[in-house]
Amino acid sequence: MNDLPGSTPAVAPATSPGGPPGPRLGASPLPSGAATGTRRLLRRLRDVMAASGTAQDRLDRIVLLVAAEMVAEVCSIYVMRAGEVLELFATEGLRPEAVHRTRLRVGEGLVGVIAATARPLALADAQAHPDFAYRPETGEEIYHSLMGVPILRGGRVLGVLVVQNRTPRRYTEDEIEIAQTIAMIVAELVASGELVNPLEMAQSSSGALLPVRLAGVRLNEGLAIGPAVLHMPKLVIRQVVAEDIEAELARLDRAVAAMQSAIDDLVAASRGLGAGEHRDIIEAYRMFAEDRGWLGRITDAVRSGLTAEAAVQKIREETRTRMMQIADPYLRERLFDLEDLANRLQHFLAGGPVGGEIGVLPPEFILVAHSMGPAELLDYAHRRVRGLVLEEGSPTAHVAIVARAFDIPVVGRVEDATSRTESGDIIVVDGDHGQVLIRPSEDLQQSVEEAIASRTRRRAYYETLRDQPAVTRDGVPVRLLLNAGLLIDLVQVAATGAEGVGLFRTEIPLLTRDAFPDVADQTGFYRRAFEQVGDRQIVFRTLDIGGDKVLPYLGHDAEDNPAMGWRAIRIGLDRPAMLRQQLRALLRAASGRDLWVKFPMIAEVAEFEHARRLLDMERQRASAEGYAPPRSVKVGVMLEVPSLLWQLPELLRRIDFLSIGTNDLAQFLFACDRGNPRLADRYDLLSAPIVALLRDVVAKCAAAKVPLSMCGEMAGSPLDAMALIALGFRTLSLTAASLGPVKTMIRSLDAAGAARYLAEIGERPDHSLRHRLEAYARDHRVAL
Repeated sequence: MNDLPGSTPAVAPATSPGGPPGPRLGASPLPSGAATGTRRLLRRLRDVMAASGTAQDRLDRIVLLVAAEMVAEVCSIYVMRAGEVLELFATEGLRPEAVHRTRLRVGEGLVGVIAATARPLALADAQAHPDFAYRPETGEEIYHSLMGVPILRGGRVLGVLVVQNRTPRRYTEDEIEIAQTIAMIVAELVASGELVNPLEMAQSSSGALLPVRLAGVRLNEGLAIGPAVLHMPKLVIRQVVAEDIEAELARLDRAVAAMQSAIDDLVAASRGLGAGEHRDIIEAYRMFAEDRGWLGRITDAVRSGLTAEAAVQKIREETRTRMMQIADPYLRERLFDLEDLANRLQHFLAGGPVGGEIGVLPPEFILVAHSMGPAELLDYAHRRVRGLVLEEGSPTAHVAIVARAFDIPVVGRVEDATSRTESGDIIVVDGDHGQVLIRPSEDLQQSVEEAIASRTRRRAYYETLRDQPAVTRDGVPVRLLLNAGLLIDLVQVAATGAEGVGLFRTEIPLLTRDAFPDVADQTGFYRRAFEQVGDRQIVFRTLDIGGDKVLPYLGHDAEDNPAMGWRAIRIGLDRPAMLRQQLRALLRAASGRDLWVKFPMIAEVAEFEHARRLLDMERQRASAEGYAPPRSVKVGVMLEVPSLLWQLPELLRRIDFLSIGTNDLAQFLFACDRGNPRLADRYDLLSAPIVALLRDVVAKCAAAKVPLSMCGEMAGSPLDAMALIALGFRTLSLTAASLGPVKTMIRSLDAAGAARYLAEIGERPDHSLRHRLEAYARDHRVAL
């Protein structure tokens, strides 16, 4: 978000982690005179906070003190009330009768703008600003200059601190930083609940304790129910101003050492989970904990006069303010790791267990949190976490990947989950559909418990089929492969009895990194993937980046229609060095093995030939450099763009295998954006156009003797898979969760009978053939 017109920029660019090193340990963040003034002010504020009286009394003394120390005619504090209303609670300089009378909504007036943006604002002529809102009861018309900072705690705006002057004044960066430090002290006073009853805010956000259904985003599939445990790791800071700076620095050093030792223990414990991205994530987390820039800024804050706890909180809030303005999704996800570290360090400073009340927990529960780092989830790992609900998060968030290692259903981006949940509330986490139910009725609870029990029985049954062949009742074998994108997914190959991996999405691991990996890194990763699957086949799809999978470190302009824009093979051919490095790594990793590689989003034969030439160049390079070659190299294409259908005979003469991706193919064929909720159910994959298209592709591949597989979502639905087998597909690649249901369907199906029936109805002009196929499955006892 840009600075408002006429404002003084008050937020410095983000620094390490992920940027240049922070200030050296022991450096002063302010000029010596400013630092001395800050320490004097902090000492006086400490005396105010320690004095007897009510919270309102302390607030009144604070505004008086700040106005005097900052040479301002006015100092005012606005506190957030229910309904996102900011109320004037204390002032020095404005009319006393305005206290508890003047109210502004978030976004209204300059105070409301500061609360809405959660950013400082400094104006030499505030009344000239278009957002200035005059309140006659305050008498502020005589004051022209204004500086305001948000009162923040845990990323939430609790109020606004404002100073004003009659004459035009340009507030310095040092003055803004002092105001932010004061606001942090006020935040602890507001958070104590003495000024505004916490129940007021809770009732405003959640209303009566009625059943609530909240929508989110699926981060890990599964279904769970249990009592809520609110993950609120923040501690109340009892003392903000340091009495002995050297003693505080020593406390900080001891806490940092204890935290780093505990993280070493977490890293060691994570090795018991086997290989996978979760291990790499915990290792990277340990590096964050040793970052000198982050630790240096905390040390500098202590030297300015804060206690160690307050210094951690100050740097935490500053980091959050900066990083929440960053559009880059990767960097914003790393904010959660830093939040986790700050929580952890504060707990070690307090001498308590990490996670605060983590010791008293029900035997099984649903964890509800605003955000979470991977180590925080590992703190709960020895408990029985049945599900996880997050207000933040994405599928590539580190906590989501660690949750996958524990098979925990996760729903993220659930707005207001923490404020609408009471500790102990029964919660349903539906990871399959990205839904969260809070306080469901008893009937619904019973239904969910029955569904979970049914899923458990089905999973047990599917495990009995793991070593059974996927063969129809009339003897037609069907190869079942897995779709994967992370090393942790490959564990499911043996667990499910899959014959291999039909689609390994090589771009998914890159979404969790902060830089494009070099050839050595990629080679090591692909070699681990080969080792995970053993002698089974694994098919690597080259990078399908762009669209909804933008790499944070790759420059990419916003596009009106990214699904049909610069993505996948188009990026690879326009930036051949990137594609060649990936192909080089795959060839090296496949030494002595069979390498299967396919190119996505090919729209014409010429694009495939261009990509194939790059592969051939890398094969020649590997030979010249003395690398042991793969045992064989099989090259294929993802059929996703309809234009390729009219060049299919030419393409089939040039490739070793063909895969169909129905997700993109269907949206391009129907001119239907699959991300548009209004069109989500408008067209059906089991419709005459799709059936005719697939039948034609099957016939041409059979004639050319080119192996064909289906890798889209269609392969994972038992009914859709039944139709695919009836059309002639003999290889399906699907998710691990879908393999058991699809294998069960296959073993109950007469493929020849299904093929005859589909031939009869395939050309009907119906919107969908789904209902007819469902009726056929019921009549012929096909297990769906």
